Amino acid sequence: MTARVSRSAPRHTPGRHRSGRRRRAARYWVRTVTTVSTAPPAGLFTRDARTIARVLASRRVSPKGITSGLRMLLFYINRAGSQLSRRQRAELLKAKRFLQQRLAEQRQAHALRKPGRPRQVP
Repeated sequence: MTARVSRSAPRHTPGRHRSGRRRRAARYWVRTVTTVSTAPPAGLFTRDARTIARVLASRRVSPKGITSGLRMLLFYINRAGSQLSRRQRAELLKAKRFLQQRLAEQRQAHALRKPGRPRQVP
């Protein structure tokens, strides 16, 4: 009769490959999101909606434009999740709407400035 092997016992040491080398720690993309040069000021997301929208739309925080500030705000809202109070979540969503309005105005002004040649589709 053959001996039964317990299936719950690990077949190799956790954290190591079968060859004995150490496994590299998982590197999550979230680690690289904030940089020193473009990180929003500390405590920004606890302020009122107009201030949040104004700071995130500034060139100092969002050198590539309003869209990157909007992404920072959405990232914060999504990461905070259920930890946000209703009042704070409402204020952040209001800031999101301000940024979206400003972005729409910017795009409309850009479209009005460029009469003439139609866009070429690749």
